[in-house]
Amino acid sequence: MLVGASNARGDSAEPASAQCPAALVDKADCYSGQDANGAYYAIAIPHDWNRSLVVHAHGGPDLGAESDPARSLDDLGRWSVMVKEGYAWAGSSYRRGGYGTRMAAADTESVRRLFVEEFGKPRRTYVHGQSWGGNVAAKVVESYGSQKGVYDGALLTNGVLGGGSRGYDYRVDLRVVYQYYCGNHPRPTEPQYPLWQGLRAGSTMTSAGLRARLQECTGFASPAAERTALQQRNLDDILAVTRIPERTLESHLRFATFTFRDIVHERLGDRNPFGNEGVRYSGSHDDEALNAGVERFAPDPTAVRDLSYDSDLTGKVSIPVLTLHAIDDPTAFVEHEAAYRATLQGARRDGHLVQTFTREQEHSELSDAEYATSIAALDSWVRKGKKPTPKSVAASCGAFDETYGTGCLYDPAFRPQPYASRVEPRPGGLRWPAMTAGQERAWSDIEGVGIAP
Repeated sequence: MLVGASNARGDSAEPASAQCPAALVDKADCYSGQDANGAYYAIAIPHDWNRSLVVHAHGGPDLGAESDPARSLDDLGRWSVMVKEGYAWAGSSYRRGGYGTRMAAADTESVRRLFVEEFGKPRRTYVHGQSWGGNVAAKVVESYGSQKGVYDGALLTNGVLGGGSRGYDYRVDLRVVYQYYCGNHPRPTEPQYPLWQGLRAGSTMTSAGLRARLQECTGFASPAAERTALQQRNLDDILAVTRIPERTLESHLRFATFTFRDIVHERLGDRNPFGNEGVRYSGSHDDEALNAGVERFAPDPTAVRDLSYDSDLTGKVSIPVLTLHAIDDPTAFVEHEAAYRATLQGARRDGHLVQTFTREQEHSELSDAEYATSIAALDSWVRKGKKPTPKSVAASCGAFDETYGTGCLYDPAFRPQPYASRVEPRPGGLRWPAMTAGQERAWSDIEGVGIAP
């Protein structure tokens, strides 16, 4: 359903002074509070404020039932580089845990409004999102970016930019391929359920329990010399077929278990948004047997509609967008950037986009020097109207690295391969955007469409 930004003031208390993260002590004034929809937030204003604001959208999604009061303060510490660069910072923990891209975008917009009401309108406002927060921030751009004087630009870093209806297909593949080889999630002696659910609704499985089953089947946490021959073959086959890096195998399987359960049972009323019919799995020691034995299923069209409406991007962009992505990101594969460029190209809005890439291998955080470079390049683009290039962004990083000493690893020549080169497309899944602006308008007229806040 359509989710408007909350009344930032409403019945919420005014922001209260809060202890700044260690990196910002004596450098900024920090505040925290809870908005009218129950979302906790954190705000920081540097002593040498440049009068611009960065509004942060965090990743995840976290799966707790309520808003996490510690999340936004933790994020402030993690993104203190923005405050050190002179920008005020505001971030929301969102009103609840669990999936909901439009909800998270509305809560991000609410903390911006709250900042303006309490501290005045900044000269310029930028939205930043990392990981799933990149999807959220991109949704903020499309939902609020066309409003004059609201957002001036966006920075999307290691973003999940393929949207929900296609962006999790590799985790669907992991879920079914894992079960084909391991057969312990669920075990034959346990209640059975279709794998698209991730986990049955009433299960008491924990992350530790899932890790134990993954270890039992693949020995992934053990040195190779300590694995059995069967464990090694299972591990080799799963990694080869899904193309998921070994070091993030567990985290991807957690997502395909617990976050899928949230999406299906809590957000979509037990309807299935995922499918793998027509997918040809390859790379194993016996592809014929794998394809004959792997579980297959087709999605419920209404579930696909609701997940797509909530999270897919139309490319309807009217402000500068700069992206930064690690080439070897093991969680949000760099091919998400190809999907995003194709989305904006499909909407004829790619003139608003500049993409940069680094020779890094992390997902959760990149070099502080690169974050400082990125926000400065975006700010210069907005102020001066001159669009940067990957080469010019890379060339400007050295000056920031003199301060942060975390390295400049840009590769200006890199271009990601199409999304379908990394993730086997489902029938009809090659064209972008996955949801056009026209389709979004049509779906918005259907009562109850999307994911409830």
